[in-house]
Amino acid sequence: MDIIAPLAKTTMRPEIDSSVGGFAAIAQFPIRFKKPKIVVSTDGVGTKVLLAKQLKKFDTVGIDLVAMSVNDILTSGAEPILFLDYFATSKIELSSGKKIIEGIVDGCRQAGCALVGGETAEMPQVYKKGDFDLAGFCVGAVEADEIITGEHVKPGDVVIGIPSYGVHSNGFSLVRHILKSKKISLKSKPKGWKKTLGAELLTPTRIYVREILDLMNFVKPKAMAHITGGGLEGNLPRVLPHGVHAEIDRQSWKLPAIFEFLQTKGKVSDKEMFTTFNMGIGYVVVVDQAHQGGVMEVIPDALPIGKIIQGDRGVEPSVLWKR
Repeated sequence: MDIIAPLAKTTMRPEIDSSVGGFAAIAQFPIRFKKPKIVVSTDGVGTKVLLAKQLKKFDTVGIDLVAMSVNDILTSGAEPILFLDYFATSKIELSSGKKIIEGIVDGCRQAGCALVGGETAEMPQVYKKGDFDLAGFCVGAVEADEIITGEHVKPGDVVIGIPSYGVHSNGFSLVRHILKSKKISLKSKPKGWKKTLGAELLTPTRIYVREILDLMNFVKPKAMAHITGGGLEGNLPRVLPHGVHAEIDRQSWKLPAIFEFLQTKGKVSDKEMFTTFNMGIGYVVVVDQAHQGGVMEVIPDALPIGKIIQGDRGVEPSVLWKR
C-alpha cells in the first residue's frame, strides 16, 4: 500500500539508514552503546483480530501487535530500535488496511522504535474474504553489561506490578467461547460501564517501554516479566532463578471489571482465569526492597503485589499465592 512509507517516516530514528521501499532495512546501533547486544522478539495478536473484524474496528490491533514484541524485549533491559510487520489477508481493503497500519505506526511511536518495513500479502486461497492476520518482529539493543537476567533475585526482594489496560492480546479463544456460548453481544454495555463490551475488549495492550526505560535511569530492576498468555504463574517464573518463589498477594490490586464479567458469565474457575489472563497486571518488576519507593515514584500506578521467598535448593521457581 502506498500509504505505508509516509506513515513509517513519522517513526524514524537517526540510526535508520534505509527503510520502507527497498528489499531490506539498514540500521546501526545507537552511538551511545559501547558493547551492544541484539535483542529480538516476534509475536502476533492472536484471535483478537476476529473481534476487530466482527466489530469492523481496526485501529487498535496494530498497537497490540507492536506491544507484544516491544514489551517482551524490554524485559531484558533492551531498548526497541526497529520494528517490522507482516500483514496477510485475502484481499487488501484500503480502508481497514490503512487503519491497521496506522495502529502499527501509533504503537511504534509509543515505543520509540522505527517501523522500517514489512510485508503485505494477499492470499485469497488461504484467507476467506475479510480475514487477516498480523505478525510483528522487533529488534532492540542493550549494553552487554546491563542485561537483566534475573540471576541476582533473592529472598526479600519486592515484586511490583504495573497494571494492564484490560485483557490485552491473550486469552481471546476463551473470551470468544464465553461470548458465543452465553450469546453475549459485543455491543452490550454492562451496568456501570462507560464502554461497550466490544470496545473494552479491543482496548489495546499497554506499551510499557517509555516508563520502564525512564525507570532504568534511576533503578536497575533485578528481573522483569511481561504478563501475557499463562498469566503471572506462567510468565513470572521464567525470569526467576532456581531456589526461590514469588509469593503474590491477590488482594493487593483491584481486579478490573472485565475479568469479573468474563469469570461470572463463563463460570470460569479462579485457576483458569489466573493461568489464561493477565488479571489486571500486565508487567512485573522485581527490585531490592530499598528501591520499592523509587519504582513507584517513576511509575505512579505501580504497586507492590508480593515478595520473593526462599525455596528448596535447586527447586524450579514458581508463583505461590499468599493465603
